[in-house]
Amino acid sequence: MEDFLMKKVLAINSGSSTFKYKLFSVSDEKVLASGMADRVGLDGSTFEIKLADGTKHVEHVKIPDQETAVKLLIENLKKYKVIDNIHEIIGVGHRIVAGGEDFKESTIITKDNIQKVFDLTQYAPLHNMPEAMGIEAFMNILPDVPQVGVFDTSFHQSLDPVHYLYSIPYEYYEKYKVRKYGAHGTSVRYIVQRSSELLHKDPKDLKLIVCHLGSGASITAVKNGKSYDTSMGFSPLAGITMSTRSGDVDPSLLEYIMNKEHLDIDQIIAVLNKKSGLLGISGISPDMRDINTSDKPRAKLARKIFINRIIRYIGAYYAEMGGADAIIFTAGVGEHDKGVRQAVMEQLAFMGIDPDLEANETNGEKFITKPDSKIKVMIVPTDEELMIERDVARLAKLD
Repeated sequence: MEDFLMKKVLAINSGSSTFKYKLFSVSDEKVLASGMADRVGLDGSTFEIKLADGTKHVEHVKIPDQETAVKLLIENLKKYKVIDNIHEIIGVGHRIVAGGEDFKESTIITKDNIQKVFDLTQYAPLHNMPEAMGIEAFMNILPDVPQVGVFDTSFHQSLDPVHYLYSIPYEYYEKYKVRKYGAHGTSVRYIVQRSSELLHKDPKDLKLIVCHLGSGASITAVKNGKSYDTSMGFSPLAGITMSTRSGDVDPSLLEYIMNKEHLDIDQIIAVLNKKSGLLGISGISPDMRDINTSDKPRAKLARKIFINRIIRYIGAYYAEMGGADAIIFTAGVGEHDKGVRQAVMEQLAFMGIDPDLEANETNGEKFITKPDSKIKVMIVPTDEELMIERDVARLAKLD
């Protein structure tokens, strides 16, 4: 029993220049430490660790690559006595954006299948490469510890071909697996479980619309506990307006701008990924908090467009599913921007939403509609790392 209580699992989210982590106790799912390595491979890099008692320590140190970040993590966990022995870490879970059709569920990643994660980089060029490199770093430093890949796309493998196929020659799907894959599936999976508990219903008996509104943002329709349709597409670039991503655009627009601005395809995709969305429209910032405090007309316009695209997708999914039991707001903007939530609820009042504006004034897990509202609207903070920890415990048979 004592040995079980000492078992710990790491949940990792590797980005191109960041490395975020949480360490869980397997026995009670408590977070023992969390933090990040920031500006990995860049000047001015830092390593941060936050302990269970709330104390935080930040170190300015050179972090040239993911492996250095992993070594710093292990050193800090020992330094601050979060672990006494490296063998207490008995599983590592990694958030991976694109699993394609190769990974239909969370999977133990080995030297035999890690190449598939690298190969799927073309589906998520900003994400899969650093995520795969993060797994390799852990394989080198903790060679006997199971590495589990938890894929954002896996939850959406339940989509019907009606929803995942594009209206282009079918042979492209047959030859290249060109289709909608979606993203944020790990977050949505947690939200579905937690929302069902709060609604006191089985997920199979619910129609939910999950609004994951962060820097990346997506809307997902969930029917019978499974992903029914989702706004992100072949890559995380499609769907609603995001912080720096455009969301849906007419593909013909790309050729037009490329000719006018003398850009190649890589450059125009970079514009859509990194210079568009809230940043592109406002000309001020990709951060909604900055947008909110600006009096400039373009900032106000950016906010209105962001809200409009959310409403557009909710309306579409309401029609597709033939109704909805609940709409859930989650992630950075969804959990913390009362104005966005209120604007969406007021626009959708015709669907039977009766907002509780007093409840909406504050954040945190709650209902923000009145008890007799036909459709419930909720704030549910997401916890992707907890889902990763649970998948590691299940697949590595730790629980």
